[in-house]
Amino acid sequence: MHVLITGGAGFIGQLLAKELLNDSTYRVTLTDINQPPIPKGVRYPENATAIKSDLLTGAKEVVTASLDAVYAFHGIMSSGHEREHRCDSQSSRGITAHLPGVRVIYSSSQAVYGQPLPEIVTDSVIPTPESSYGAEKIVCETLVNEYTRRKFITGFTLRFPTISVRPGAPTAAASSFLSGMIREPLDGKECVIPIEDRAFKSWLCSPKTLVSNLIHTLSLPAESVPPHIRQVNVPGICATVQDMMDALEAVGGKDKLSLLQEKEDPALIPILKSWPTQFDNTQAISLGFKRDESFEQAVRDYKQQHEQS
Repeated sequence: MHVLITGGAGFIGQLLAKELLNDSTYRVTLTDINQPPIPKGVRYPENATAIKSDLLTGAKEVVTASLDAVYAFHGIMSSGHEREHRCDSQSSRGITAHLPGVRVIYSSSQAVYGQPLPEIVTDSVIPTPESSYGAEKIVCETLVNEYTRRKFITGFTLRFPTISVRPGAPTAAASSFLSGMIREPLDGKECVIPIEDRAFKSWLCSPKTLVSNLIHTLSLPAESVPPHIRQVNVPGICATVQDMMDALEAVGGKDKLSLLQEKEDPALIPILKSWPTQFDNTQAISLGFKRDESFEQAVRDYKQQHEQS
């Protein structure tokens, strides 16, 4: 199977590519606006191709007749979207318009939802985004639905929870601290939590579980969701800031808590408080998607992987 990963230099693109390139049955093309690296330590690096390309102008450079599937991870992270308005929908249209019959797995987000929201969000809740990032995601979701209905592609939209714990440097995402408050203290560094409310809830998924669900989508029957409703809320777990601090202490030791600072950021609060905090994932679970056991286990998985890298 020939798989194209857009946004291939990013964290999720690299993580997925590493998993696919440890299996000889996949050929992987990575593309990004920056030159994407081929993940180190994979079993079949010869099955990978890396292409630097701006999808706003160069979509045709990375689309070939041999493609079987596309993971669309490209785009600007959430709070970065409020400052820079490069159009994710335009670049996504450039990819999907050239892929008749190909399976396209589009990465969306819980940021498509805005207040007011019920305590538990079901798949029937209408998205009303309160950020530029969420608005762009809805536009792209609509394209995936329309192009699938018209049989231009076989599309699936996966609405991700916040992914934690992400390795690497902090990002422009409003949710970046939800990884940083674990990652940085475990590395002996300080992290600022931009909300002074330890009861603040977030809907989270570990990288390990996310990759498992992404690969599962490759084999999901095309007719498992209606041709014009292709979005699936990926399962997550609810954790408060206090829950996350408790997990940090349990895995890293009490001394790591001293590296956390709680300092409210007025610019981020409206975005953070617009997001839903709990979902009914009945549909996703019935389709074979998995959820994490606990946030503490996600932290343990991160610590183990970090120590091995």
